[in-house]
Amino acid sequence: MQDNILVVGSSGQIGTELVLELRKIYGNDRVIASDIVRSSQEIMNSGQFEILDITDNKKLLSIVKKHNISQIYLLAAILSANAEKNISFAWDLNMKSLFNVLNLAKEKLIKKIFWPSSIAVFGPTTPKNLTPQYTITEPNTVYGISKLSGERWCEYYFNKFNVDVRSIRYPGLIGWKSNPGGGTTDYAVEIFHQAIQKKAYTSFLSEHTTLPMMYMTDAIRATIQIMEAPSENIKIRSSYNLAGISFNPKEISNEISKHIEGFKINYSADFRQEIADSWPQSINDSLSREHWNWKSKYNLKIMTDEMMINLKNKYKLASDEK
Repeated sequence: MQDNILVVGSSGQIGTELVLELRKIYGNDRVIASDIVRSSQEIMNSGQFEILDITDNKKLLSIVKKHNISQIYLLAAILSANAEKNISFAWDLNMKSLFNVLNLAKEKLIKKIFWPSSIAVFGPTTPKNLTPQYTITEPNTVYGISKLSGERWCEYYFNKFNVDVRSIRYPGLIGWKSNPGGGTTDYAVEIFHQAIQKKAYTSFLSEHTTLPMMYMTDAIRATIQIMEAPSENIKIRSSYNLAGISFNPKEISNEISKHIEGFKINYSADFRQEIADSWPQSINDSLSREHWNWKSKYNLKIMTDEMMINLKNKYKLASDEK
């Protein structure tokens, strides 16, 4: 019997694309989207949707029972920059949501969980280049602290209760189907929108701030790949390092300039610069490659080409509809 899947946080940057890809694979009826607000028209029109505040354990349980859910992708979270503005709310949401889902699996009400961690688990004392899987993790942000805590709880629930939870440490994610979600790496999404609309962008990170990034298509593929891998291949139950592309604002602006004549970038660093400075510049994901055959496909040029084509079409369609 095929599993029914619940995606929590289907209106966010990852959820918007993950739901559609899962529906392609498993069928529209087997993938239920959920969020505290309505999702995109494409998600709403292609399958079932439930309004869900993930901190409401009773509502979560009722949806799991109603749809006979056996897998949950838990994407709901307050991201790095926004979390710094509302510390207690970010901690409560990020941790309570995880416990609610882990406890469902502990009670054998669901079989499998995907929960995303982040490069935010690393901190100023972490080695910056080719950051290894096992290294110093001393995060100095609310988001990073919550993700590191979540990693430890995931491993604990696997060891103590045999909960099949799988996780990857996302780098900065870049996609065109949804708006940025309040993260420190969001300049790399905003820059495309501003380049097309205004031929100019002011970066909130300095020009040489190199960070690990990944095109959303690669991230979605990795997420589904780790969930589909045999359980015995998942040897790390905290969270796996995942690598894609590393670049800085100057490098991505140079690529965009090849598509937008006269594009200009300026720099005005804000509080997010300090967060970015505490993170790695590149990631060693050799264990993901070894254990579940991960391999990224996109480099900076290919990603920029795809982003520009898709966003230009998106803005043209929006303009034609007015």
